[in-house]
Amino acid sequence: MPTFSAPDGTQLSYRVHGDGDPVVCIPGGPTDSRYLGDLGGLSGHRKLIVLDLRGTGGSAVPQDPSSYRCDRLVDDVEALREHLGLARTDLLGHSAGANIATQYVARYPANVGRLALIGPGTRAVGVEISGETRRELAQLRRNEPWFPVAFAALEAITEGTGSDWEAIAPFFCGRWDAAARQHYAVARPGNQDAVAGFAAEGAFSPEATRAALAACEAPVLLLGGEFDLNSPPRPVAEFAALFPDATLVVQPGAGHYPWLDDADRFVATTAAFLG
Repeated sequence: MPTFSAPDGTQLSYRVHGDGDPVVCIPGGPTDSRYLGDLGGLSGHRKLIVLDLRGTGGSAVPQDPSSYRCDRLVDDVEALREHLGLARTDLLGHSAGANIATQYVARYPANVGRLALIGPGTRAVGVEISGETRRELAQLRRNEPWFPVAFAALEAITEGTGSDWEAIAPFFCGRWDAAARQHYAVARPGNQDAVAGFAAEGAFSPEATRAALAACEAPVLLLGGEFDLNSPPRPVAEFAALFPDATLVVQPGAGHYPWLDDADRFVATTAAFLG
């Protein structure tokens, strides 16, 4: 994989899929970006530059663990833009990666053409997702065979009496089949220091970020799954309202990985937005 140097000298890697105008893609987790694949075939429309965040995938572990913090990862994205020689870049962030992308556009607004946030994390803008919101959404899956065990685990997690995250995995997928199980295993973070450091104190400044987004001139797509327990439709709609020029799409039947649940629909929507 090609590499470049972050501002602190950490060597970071990225994957390239497809041809055409580039879109820089930021994974969630933080985890190895291979779980994004080519986003269901989006690489047939644009060149995807898929970053491995520091300490994940092919990217080196930094000497300073505090550099895992979300706000500090923003400058890794800027270093990638400079490495690619792009005056401006279209940007796509998935899950926790949307927090990085959002803070990037707040800090470097002139460097972003279009911004796509997929199943976006909302911590960077202070949009809270309540346990009740997640329970209500989970009830939409009550006819699934796995529902009783998964919902009991969800209630325990919500109430602070349990931590069986494996049991609630089906809630993150539109279909809990063999492909979804395999994808879920690939998407799991392997560097727990990176996960712990991502949201460390000081990682988010919601009021300042919201103020910056209010002046954002870039067109923004927020695409969430109908069943996405991580990023439920209502909080994603609240997130979308923070941008002057935002398009909100809720993909029917999809979970947290909409390109996996219905690749054709996901690609059609995202490619049309990116142009």
